[in-house]
Amino acid sequence: MLRLLLPLLWVGTAACGDCRLALALAVDVSRSIDAVDYGIQTEGMAAALEDPEVRAAIFSPEGEVALAVYFWSGSGHQDLVQDWVILEGPEVLDRVIWAVRGAKRPEARLPTALGAALVYGAGLMDAAPPCARRVLDVAGDGRNNEGISVATAYERAAFGDVVVNALAVGEHEQDVARYYREEVIRGPGAFVEVAPQQIDYPPAIRRKLLRELEGPKIGAVKRTATPAG
Repeated sequence: MLRLLLPLLWVGTAACGDCRLALALAVDVSRSIDAVDYGIQTEGMAAALEDPEVRAAIFSPEGEVALAVYFWSGSGHQDLVQDWVILEGPEVLDRVIWAVRGAKRPEARLPTALGAALVYGAGLMDAAPPCARRVLDVAGDGRNNEGISVATAYERAAFGDVVVNALAVGEHEQDVARYYREEVIRGPGAFVEVAPQQIDYPPAIRRKLLRELEGPKIGAVKRTATPAG
């Protein structure tokens, strides 16, 4: 099932010529995410995009940023909150923030189909505007427990040069950060940001966005191994 909650489509090719980063934010809304957790996540993301330092990084003279946002839970349940849009100015970013804050929490309480979420993300990245870097940013609080495995997702979907980063929320499962580090992230400079509890999600996503917008450090260790590490 795919529900387009508020698509704000990127238009034309001229605006994409100097795009430095295509960034897709994938957010876990499975059954372990209750109403309080959902509020923390959505408001945390919105607040991070409003943060002056994050906004300065987005509107850097180094080039434009393209952004997309989707929620994921069970197999076949990915909700596109924001389709690809070039963040050409503050008013465009403000509309994205409004879309995030206005997104409805899914009614069905579904399992954590992380493999399916990655396959969906690969398709979304394939439809991204042409940008120098492509990053899929996956946030979740648990291991895959329905549908295809993460390893199978990487075998089936074409990720190409897409870097997959993660935000691991450690409130519901032990060693979830290690799981995301060993099984999920991929590509040069890929990393895991950690929120020990849901309440730590807002500062964690702010840190992660800043790191992704800044780009990989010179001399950083390149990780190009399979999802198994």
